[in-house]
Amino acid sequence: MRLQREGMVRGAAHAGAGSSWGWAGRRWVVWAVGVSAGLMAVPAGPLMGQAEAELQTYRVYVANESSDMVSRVAYTPGKGAEVEREIPVGMMPGDIDGAHGISVSPDGEYWYVTIAHGTPQGYVWKFHAGPDTLIARTRLGLFPATMGITPDGQFLLAANFNLHGDMVPSNVSVVYTPDMVELAKVQTCLMPHGSRVSADGTKQYSACMHSDELVEIDLATFEVSRRFGLVPGHEMALEGSGMAHEMAMDGPVCSPTWAEPGMGPRADRTVYVACNKNGEILEIDTRDWSLTRRFPTGNAPYNLEATADGSKLVATLKGDQAVAVFDLETGEELGRIDASRSVTHGVVTSPDGRYAFVSNEAVGSTLGTLDVVDLESLQVVASVELGHQSGGIDFWGGSPDPH
Repeated sequence: MRLQREGMVRGAAHAGAGSSWGWAGRRWVVWAVGVSAGLMAVPAGPLMGQAEAELQTYRVYVANESSDMVSRVAYTPGKGAEVEREIPVGMMPGDIDGAHGISVSPDGEYWYVTIAHGTPQGYVWKFHAGPDTLIARTRLGLFPATMGITPDGQFLLAANFNLHGDMVPSNVSVVYTPDMVELAKVQTCLMPHGSRVSADGTKQYSACMHSDELVEIDLATFEVSRRFGLVPGHEMALEGSGMAHEMAMDGPVCSPTWAEPGMGPRADRTVYVACNKNGEILEIDTRDWSLTRRFPTGNAPYNLEATADGSKLVATLKGDQAVAVFDLETGEELGRIDASRSVTHGVVTSPDGRYAFVSNEAVGSTLGTLDVVDLESLQVVASVELGHQSGGIDFWGGSPDPH
């Protein structure tokens, strides 16, 4: 199968014997070759029929933080979801090392998982996707959490969240992925999280939970280029080093947990920020560095994902055990969907924009789950139990098995 991509590519195709996926802005053009050999066409956006949709199997990787395990899950419309493989991670048999964030390389050949808890520093592990065999490990900073990868797959940027350390400015690790070498630690703010790279690959964004900031890193220089203050009622561009909004504030706080660059017509123009404590999502215009819209949410919006065509934004609501879906043209909330377990955490959407895959941590000895949400019917169409504290998630590929 081949995919024709129009416009700037955010993620390249998932290469291999199976299928190819890529980001194509507002429009997908897909065709199949070698159908007699068993290859199937990828669903082509909202115009696809139900019969076409049922031919496609979607695959994601999910990190289970309190099980030190990564789950590979396959979902086939009409058949349900199943765990295809469980991959053990971690180095200390008697302790939980904490598999936190998951990112798949743009070409689909590799996936990366942050081992957050550390001794005291954490690591990023690189695996060969499909066989799911370990390739390399690289030491990062304190509690590495989420990762963003440049469109060419050359650089990985991991936000060192420093969850258990002193309340001091932390940093973002820059890793050259071919050799798995940490090139730099870029100091940013207090508790950076939600690392994401812009569609054109020139900027990285992260949200600062304990200094109420959005921080932009210039990927040409690996230096902080801009800061945006997120204190409710005082959202504005910040001068200098920022970090003037530590949680010593008496008033309301944003406590941002995610920064999601826009896609489609909003690519390289907008960033969406989840204000976990203030119950809203902010839209920031990256051209003039200003606040343009607010999206009220339920309790504790946590992770965000824009669909590949830029039409929808999906938000996990950690405090409501729910998922909210927004129309980015109108700003309207299209629907709110109950999740199968509590502490709703991560979300990723399929490249065709049809499904959202949502991880739920659960609490105590209760296993986490993965929910599959149909973004047309706005219903959960499948759920499957995973390990404990299911969190980080990323999309891998389509049907058949890419390897």
